[in-house]
Amino acid sequence: MRIALKFNLGASNKNTAFRSRKYVRSIGGNIIVTLILLLTGIFLALPLVYGILSAFKPFDEIFLFPPRFFVTRPTFDNFTDLINLCSNLWVPFSRYLFNSVFVTVTATVFQVLFASMCAYPLAKNEFPGKNTIFTVIVFSLMFVPQVTFLPQYIIIAKFGLIDTYAALIVPSIGAALGVFLMKQFIEQMPTSVVEAARIDGSREFGIFFRIIMPNVKPAWLTLIIFTFQGVWNNPSTQQFIFSENLRTLPAVMQVIVTGNIMARMGVGAAASVFLMIPPILLFIFLLSKVVETMAFAAIKE
Repeated sequence: MRIALKFNLGASNKNTAFRSRKYVRSIGGNIIVTLILLLTGIFLALPLVYGILSAFKPFDEIFLFPPRFFVTRPTFDNFTDLINLCSNLWVPFSRYLFNSVFVTVTATVFQVLFASMCAYPLAKNEFPGKNTIFTVIVFSLMFVPQVTFLPQYIIIAKFGLIDTYAALIVPSIGAALGVFLMKQFIEQMPTSVVEAARIDGSREFGIFFRIIMPNVKPAWLTLIIFTFQGVWNNPSTQQFIFSENLRTLPAVMQVIVTGNIMARMGVGAAASVFLMIPPILLFIFLLSKVVETMAFAAIKE
């Protein structure tokens, strides 16, 4: 009892001393840091702002040279033309929208689940070949997606999944980035918590769903954002689809824009704005969790 009381008093004194410290930065330093962050934010936001402004430019302003960043005569004609083109499609626009939502949500859920289940034993279990497996996962991050197009097509064709929803979902599930992110975050959890649960008789699936997943919520929320954005805006998986009623919005928008490249540049900008709305809304909704994940992902136990 005395030892515990002494320990608590010591910890309390340390916390009081820590709170009494004042980390003061000069006004000039604050101004410099603020200016750097402001300039960096503006620089990163310029492509997004330019893309949105281009969607409101009339035809003659799009091809001005030198190009203008801001629009002088804003118009909604590009959005009107996009709606008219979509209404004349052979397959209803709602079908393409359903395909995109279904494929994106399903691929995101399975990617988060499988990446977390793969990362858990890599982070908290010891078995032969563990380091080798993780090295292969990290090594695969260096390859661009185009390198895997042919192997993916062969595998999907062998399983008879060509021209099905599975052909759009399966390639997005096994992303190495998700495993890497989840492993880095799960490693921050104290191993003693997992060992205590095992001593209490909890099975591995119980530990995973009741202890691991609730405590790494910021990590899998971040993974949701990355996966959703990647799947939603990815038209490359259309190489596995031949039926028009299975195509997604990015593939359809790409066909609409490239039908007449010069005349539909404004329509393409409007389509880009339309496609970027869901990922941006999701990112804004989960922004606080993203910041928390990025702050702790590199901390080691």
